[in-house]
Amino acid sequence: METLVLWAEGFVSVFQAGADTFVGLVTGIVPLILVLMTAVNSVIYFIGNERIEKFAAWAGGQGILFFPIRYLVLPVVAAFFLANPMVYTFGRFLPEKYKPAFYDAAVSFVHPPIGIFPHINPGELFVWTGISAGIAQLGLNVSSLAIRYLIVGLIVCLIRGVLTEIITSIIMKQKGGN
Repeated sequence: METLVLWAEGFVSVFQAGADTFVGLVTGIVPLILVLMTAVNSVIYFIGNERIEKFAAWAGGQGILFFPIRYLVLPVVAAFFLANPMVYTFGRFLPEKYKPAFYDAAVSFVHPPIGIFPHINPGELFVWTGISAGIAQLGLNVSSLAIRYLIVGLIVCLIRGVLTEIITSIIMKQKGGN
């Protein structure tokens, strides 16, 4: 009988731990995300949708000088202002030949800034909270990890965008496209 009672207590304790985590999220990160989303929407309102859309269209220019604009600045701006999954809609302003590379760059960027800007990808916040909790238990600086994660994400974002554009160009030429 004692074994059954211990098993039942253990079973309930799993759900209690989940409930404690949920309460922590509701009183901690959820209000933060709501405030950040409100602030970002306010900034978009003040800047104006048309200005943001014109910037995205300009990023579709020809030449190597537009690589960092198209695959670094544009995904970062789109992720910050629109968040995941709306970030991908910025690709609609680019010429067809750049859309796959923009998507690749944007997809690779929605995770790295989560430690600093959780509103960008709140659906993946549980990954960051798990990692940061482990780092905090080790007595290490979580902010330092967040900044490093962001920097590496920016580098990867640019590399993936450029490489995907090159690959897309090769495939389009093989298929008889532009």
